[in-house]
Amino acid sequence: MVEKRKEDFMTTLKHDFKHLLVEEKTGDLSGIILVTLHRPEVLNAMNRLMLEELKEVLTWLGEQLHLRVLILTGSGDKAFVAGADISQFEKMTPAEAIEFATFGQSVFNLLEGLPQATIAALNGYALGGGSELALACDFIYAARDAKLGQPEVNLGIVPGYGGTQRLSRLIGKAMAKELIFSGKIISAEEALRIRWVNAVFEGKDLMAEVYKTAKLIASMAPRAVAESKKAIEEGYDISLGSALELECDAFSATFGTQDQKEGARAFLEKRSPKFTGR
Repeated sequence: MVEKRKEDFMTTLKHDFKHLLVEEKTGDLSGIILVTLHRPEVLNAMNRLMLEELKEVLTWLGEQLHLRVLILTGSGDKAFVAGADISQFEKMTPAEAIEFATFGQSVFNLLEGLPQATIAALNGYALGGGSELALACDFIYAARDAKLGQPEVNLGIVPGYGGTQRLSRLIGKAMAKELIFSGKIISAEEALRIRWVNAVFEGKDLMAEVYKTAKLIASMAPRAVAESKKAIEEGYDISLGSALELECDAFSATFGTQDQKEGARAFLEKRSPKFTGR
């Protein structure tokens, strides 16, 4: 019955979503799931339906521990997500804006909290909500012609999906203030310089490089990756002493797994480990 439910949901993922394309990889890419944001006619601009579909996928994914890496990218070669759908804003009231921001933040919090590793592959514009979506991933790879920015001030508003908080934590307050206050849109190379993105590749090579890293991560013990992620995220904004306690808890938790025993045996036997996720 569990397998049947999984098959039914994967059928939905592949055929019924309007603004997402979802593909669970197989073969040597087993354990990787690719989610493509799909509104190419508007540069993959994010609307409510896209967010609702993404929430459904992320909620499901959090329970699929056989899947070890999520890759997010955009349809076509022009945009990851060019921002939110601005047509939603013209008549939005302050009360509606609170609901709008709260819902988007809840979806991005789901993404950030996944036990799996998450990679944003920026194949073009990543602006506004698109930048914020990428910031909720564990790290970002970008095509050389990608452009990043939080240009909301041009609309008389501020970032509402976590941009003021995640960007400042990633690149520092002063740099985040400069970019958000000015609405500047910067190149991938500049984003790399200020450590907004982890790496920049030629567009034709982007996905191959993303898959190379995803494949490496997927080959590792998933509990070790999940516990490392949890320790980094939860320890980031607390005292060092408290964060080190979190690390001890994460370290000890892995010693209850079969993968830990396999890792130790493989090292001593001078062979590659075969992790099963148990």
